[in-house]
Amino acid sequence: MSIVEFAEEEAERRGSPRVTAVYLRLGAFSGVVKDALVTSFEIACADTKLAGSKLIVEEVPLVVYCSKCEEKRAVDADHWFKCPECGGDMPEILQGKELQVTALELDE
Repeated sequence: MSIVEFAEEEAERRGSPRVTAVYLRLGAFSGVVKDALVTSFEIACADTKLAGSKLIVEEVPLVVYCSKCEEKRAVDADHWFKCPECGGDMPEILQGKELQVTALELDE
């Protein structure tokens, strides 16, 4: 709902009657299931300026920092505690927790 509310407010601020697409970055470790988000988005858009709009999701991989290798590593969200190269601890998440609206397409 907050994505829809944000998009509606932005469309209103820009004087647009309708939002045709919402672009979103979704991290693998965001805690949000893409399919559930897409379905919820469609339902939440009913009777709003976003009715019939598209949700375009860019999936962002989980990237963590290995202090032993001193490297950034893309890893599976289920196995991010240990470096796949050296086995070192990887407690620092650099990317993959995003849930971010990056752009909107508006009708003029």
